[in-house]
Amino acid sequence: MPAAQDRTDGRATPGLRSAYAAFVTLPTRWSDNDIYGHMNNVVHYALIDSAVNGWLIENALLDIQAGDTIGLVVETGCRYFAELAFPDPVTAGIRAARIGNSSVRYEVGLFRGDADTAAAEGFFVHVYVDRATSRPASLPATMRAKLSEIAR
Repeated sequence: MPAAQDRTDGRATPGLRSAYAAFVTLPTRWSDNDIYGHMNNVVHYALIDSAVNGWLIENALLDIQAGDTIGLVVETGCRYFAELAFPDPVTAGIRAARIGNSSVRYEVGLFRGDADTAAAEGFFVHVYVDRATSRPASLPATMRAKLSEIAR
């Protein structure tokens, strides 16, 4: 996964805030903690999904109610470097790592508050499809332009 740099011993190292272009602050909830007292891994995926889709909606690139084009997740992954837990606020850094004809690979760093080093880094790939037919649809020019602003 390119989101984190690999060390010479093969272990990944967390990325830095400066590697991301857009930021969304997300609250954690009491129920996000597991029996071990830290955020359960499935919550990381929910935060990543919320950050990207929130950014898309905020930038008028996704209309979840009536848009002709919707993004379907076809691949995901996440690396964990440090614990997150309620009541930590989480800042999600977002970048577009690859912009294809009908797909985008989003990479997201999850940072504890204002920390400079990611506690986790994940990705997911959206394939954009026509809502009515579920067939791949080319990214609209306005979307491609906005994604180019956060491309890294």
